[in-house]
Amino acid sequence: MAASAKIENGVQFLSRVAIIDRRGKLGDGEVVFYHLMEGTEKGADRAALEGLDLDINYYHENGRSYVILRERVRRASRRLSRAHVLLFLATVLTTLAAGAILNGHNVFQEPWTIIQGWPFSLTLMAILVIHESGHYFYARRHRVDVSLPYFIPAPPPIIIGTFGAFIKMRGPIPNRLALLEIGAAGPIAGFLAAVPALICGLHLSTVVEIEAGGFFLGDSLLMKAATALMFPGLEPGTDILLHPVGFAGWIGLLVTMLNLLPLAQLDGGHIAYALLGNRQEWLGRAILVAFIPMGILLSPNWLFWGFLILILMRTVKHPPVPNVNRPLKPYELLIGLACLFIFILCFIPVPFRMS
Repeated sequence: MAASAKIENGVQFLSRVAIIDRRGKLGDGEVVFYHLMEGTEKGADRAALEGLDLDINYYHENGRSYVILRERVRRASRRLSRAHVLLFLATVLTTLAAGAILNGHNVFQEPWTIIQGWPFSLTLMAILVIHESGHYFYARRHRVDVSLPYFIPAPPPIIIGTFGAFIKMRGPIPNRLALLEIGAAGPIAGFLAAVPALICGLHLSTVVEIEAGGFFLGDSLLMKAATALMFPGLEPGTDILLHPVGFAGWIGLLVTMLNLLPLAQLDGGHIAYALLGNRQEWLGRAILVAFIPMGILLSPNWLFWGFLILILMRTVKHPPVPNVNRPLKPYELLIGLACLFIFILCFIPVPFRMS
């Protein structure tokens, strides 16, 4: 029996004792909101689903009952699989190629020059590994079934050589604190790795005269502060030619900013839902609407990213997690404020522009 058929069978069994209010997809499973039929004994929902070949998690909050149904599958492998290794090696190769191209080498005509991209590749891969390790460590800490990171290569002409990395989480997030720590650990770890990379890269960078038709990277508050500190008195008509290590650090900050957007299942979506509960959906909608004037007035990148998020995630709403409406603890609020501070430091109104 296919997974969808097993889940559908579970919904049918539940409907014998409960009225199904609504249902929807949640990862590889389904979330079903319901209320017991009048005159039905307490616990009839559990009895109806008992013995089915499904992973079943029951929740009850704010007077609402819902259940998450998933097909029983083997736990996500925490060992290195062939896919992990091949994707990692492919991403190393594409980031090497990107780094070499940034240094002015033609890796298609002179393939051996690809090794010249190692400073960029090593730095960017380290930032991605540290980012994903943050998620992985806290997922394991909260006993969430999680895989090792999968890296996504991006061959030329993609100038950074990768679309990032991700981990697979199976099974529900147990509570608000778990969601908050798992969501926040990646951006915080990635930020702490990207900042020294940016500073080191700026130290290795040079000042050049601005030429017409050049390609320029946008400045965040952090980038402006670091530039002012390391290149005081930069003369008009000049700019910094960022070293590949610095460019990798800059990308790390950009990725951190984008991941912290409070949308759907981005890291920022996890954090916002853990802090705001169902109000996260309204914040997400407001942010997505704001992409339109930002795309028109600041940079078309915002229109592209908004469109991409809608295509990939189809919603700004975060899936339900138990007990997110209880009062916030000071520690949780501190995590949220730290992530907001990082977002403000990394925010780049105009990420890319041509002179």
